[in-house]
Amino acid sequence: IFFYVDDIVLAYKKGKENEAKRLTDQIQQKYQLTGGNALQWFLGMEIIRDRDRRLIWLSQSAYIDKIANLAIQKPDRWPNVPMSGPELLPYKDRASIASIRRYQKKIGSILYAAVVTRPDIAFAVSRLARFNMNPSDEHHAAADKVIHYLKRTRSLALQLGGGDDFLVASDASFADNSIDRKSSQGYVMQLFGGTIGWRANKQDTVTTSTTEAELLALSQATKESMFISRLLQEIGIRLDNWTIQIQCDNQQTIKLVNKEVGPLQTKLRHVNIHDHWLRQEAENGTISVNYVPTGEMVADGLTKALSSQPFKAFVERLGLVDIETRLKQREIEELDTEFLLDKFELLEL
Repeated sequence: IFFYVDDIVLAYKKGKENEAKRLTDQIQQKYQLTGGNALQWFLGMEIIRDRDRRLIWLSQSAYIDKIANLAIQKPDRWPNVPMSGPELLPYKDRASIASIRRYQKKIGSILYAAVVTRPDIAFAVSRLARFNMNPSDEHHAAADKVIHYLKRTRSLALQLGGGDDFLVASDASFADNSIDRKSSQGYVMQLFGGTIGWRANKQDTVTTSTTEAELLALSQATKESMFISRLLQEIGIRLDNWTIQIQCDNQQTIKLVNKEVGPLQTKLRHVNIHDHWLRQEAENGTISVNYVPTGEMVADGLTKALSSQPFKAFVERLGLVDIETRLKQREIEELDTEFLLDKFELLEL
């Protein structure tokens, strides 16, 4: 059972219908339940299924339509990427209360999309959220661009299914934040061909080399993937290989983890600890870190703003697909239903 406040989802395997019904009846003895049909909406997220192809799509197109009016002006040209241009810097003057509230409403709205079905905007939202307390006009324009990008790509949905592996990708961008010289990091987790987890954030400490930054990013990805691996075992999902496959685009980091070279020489004690811990988990067979070129790295777009062509490839690797036809079909069905209901009301009158 998955629930949030009064929204409840009941998931069960074939052959367990009687148990599911018995559980539903028990809940109904205490609470009034509505619905009970095949899952279509949950927390503003639309679920579309193709049982023949064994695929599921998660879409927030309706939610994106609702937040589209938060952007003040329509663009002269709809953007192909959510973020571009030079690094955004803090505002030196003081923003008005109205500006701050308006900006926070924008960021909160796009953040929900970023953490639920749209990992393609995760890096942009992560950067923009840093200016929540004092946004400038430039920050507002950048937030509007993300909203415009979402509106343009409203029919992109997260596709689940089509594979049989558990893969993780980790990446870092060394000292890319010019204010404090901390590095950006990100990871993507994919299960059975679909992206199920991701994160884009700034590291807590300053590192002194690319390898150190990559080690910290790899450590974060490893911890999160180990949690998911244990969760999968707990709910009865079986994988052919329980060794977590992690992709990394830094060969020196891979050599360190696999003990092909000596331990990293660093004065940063916490980095040294992460290094030894990763070596331990690799030796135990918990993880296997493999090299993937940067151009093929699925987590690359979570650590930097990509140009149009690399970003397009990034979106495809995330498993975001255009389901415009399926969305239109749903909208037509809803219109037909509303039309019939209106006709019935007229007949009753």
